[in-house]
Amino acid sequence: MMKNKKTTGLFLVVLIAISFAFKQSPFFEIAKQIEIYNTLFKELNINYINEINPGDLTDKSIKNTLKNLDPYTNFFNEQDVEDAQIRREGEYGGIGIATFYDKNGITVSEVYEGFSGDKAGLKAGDIIFNVNNQNLEGLEREQLSSILKGIPGKKLALKVNRNGTTLDINLQLDKVVINPVPFSNMIDTETGYIVLTRFNAIASSEVKKAFLSLKEKGMKKLVLDLRGNLGGSLRESINIVNFFVPKGSKVVETRGKTQANSSTYRGNKAPLDLEIPIVVLINGRSASASEIVSGALQDYDRAVILGERSFGKGLVQRYFPLSYGTQAKITISKYYTPSGRCIQELDYGNRDSKTGEVPKFSDGTVNKFTTTNGRPVYDGGGVTPDIKIERTKKTAATENLIKSRAIFHFSTDYLAKNNAVSLENYTFSNTDFNQFKNYLLTQDTTFVTKQERLFKEAYSSVEKNGFISSDYEKIQQKLKKEKVTEIAKNEDVLSEILQNEILEQKFYKKGMYKHHLTFDETIKEAVKILNNASQMNTILSK
Repeated sequence: MMKNKKTTGLFLVVLIAISFAFKQSPFFEIAKQIEIYNTLFKELNINYINEINPGDLTDKSIKNTLKNLDPYTNFFNEQDVEDAQIRREGEYGGIGIATFYDKNGITVSEVYEGFSGDKAGLKAGDIIFNVNNQNLEGLEREQLSSILKGIPGKKLALKVNRNGTTLDINLQLDKVVINPVPFSNMIDTETGYIVLTRFNAIASSEVKKAFLSLKEKGMKKLVLDLRGNLGGSLRESINIVNFFVPKGSKVVETRGKTQANSSTYRGNKAPLDLEIPIVVLINGRSASASEIVSGALQDYDRAVILGERSFGKGLVQRYFPLSYGTQAKITISKYYTPSGRCIQELDYGNRDSKTGEVPKFSDGTVNKFTTTNGRPVYDGGGVTPDIKIERTKKTAATENLIKSRAIFHFSTDYLAKNNAVSLENYTFSNTDFNQFKNYLLTQDTTFVTKQERLFKEAYSSVEKNGFISSDYEKIQQKLKKEKVTEIAKNEDVLSEILQNEILEQKFYKKGMYKHHLTFDETIKEAVKILNNASQMNTILSK
């Protein structure tokens, strides 16, 4: 009897210990928080005085939860999944335009050459406000994003606002395939040029096709342009590096929290060319897969990297299917180039809990690594080019301007007034830049600095503020002049961006890159380097 009591007592102690341990485990904490959210969600739906949209509420709750991690870990609802698939695969049923959405409807930001939108005469800046008699004004982004997609052949009747004039445009959906290599050509009799704008599912096959075509034209040297390429498929970046390094070469290594999310990737195919001299162009918007390509080719001393320091995204994401057709894209690992360096710039794991600011790895201690030939390279803060193209450092106002739609809107307005822009001899002049500054002062409403926003909020909070309205207007104008003064410090950077936007709107991406072959100073520098074999050897040797 005594033994049974002891056994029973021991069992209870073990049970209590297990229960306590479970409560202390992360699994219990996860289950607890899910239950709290479920009960809150239930009570809101039953008792809240107004009707609640469950899908919208959940979508916002999840995305708000993720925003404090890193900007690449995201939740995708069913419509988001479709949009993400289009970006990855580069193929969809649509009319061949890029867009952004606002309260007025769908604004055309880019027209892809040769598709139905182009054939029907749509232009950048057009605002589509009615489709098949459905008024689009005031619709949410999620509703607008599906309006111009569907099965190829579907007919659409559009009402378009172009500079205040209403146009009726009839067209039908195409099978749209986005070519990640919008332009390739010979710069001179021996130097080929390939521009890669994204790493979608056909990136490596299109690069290979362009490369072999240029070889047939006599290419003996190559300029590979990755400027502005924000990345994409890890596999496609590996394939492209594999074109120029021996089969079996390590291209990239990923290291995650689990073994399943840690891998070493090697080129598993015969290369295209192990000898051709290469210059790779990068800038501050070359990210992720672009950095895998440029970093690997630099580590193997296979190419000279020319331009500006790259963006610094050394994080790898994977898509995970969730219930009801939704998905999560989760950062699962960091990637490391063949020399062992990680080029991640921002340290999201140590975000300041009070200010929300994210520290930079490059502001701390950076580690030295070596290329195959023994050249020093460093981690933290992107890929540093072998030869830098010097530009003025962007001011905070310029960074803010680039994120706004002011450059886009100015360019559409500029082309409406300067339709005679020629591809053969056009350059964005100092006079044009002065026009742009005046546009920001007198017409633009999209480029708003933090100071302007806070000042406007303070003014609006004052009851019966009419007595200070004249002072408000004077200070507001001073703030505008101050921000224009700040952006003018980066005239070199902004003139190039403005010129490219104008050329792309007028002549498509293909025309813009054709213009680059004649006028782009970075491409001219690349050709100089390729034409000087001893300089190439000096750069790539220890």
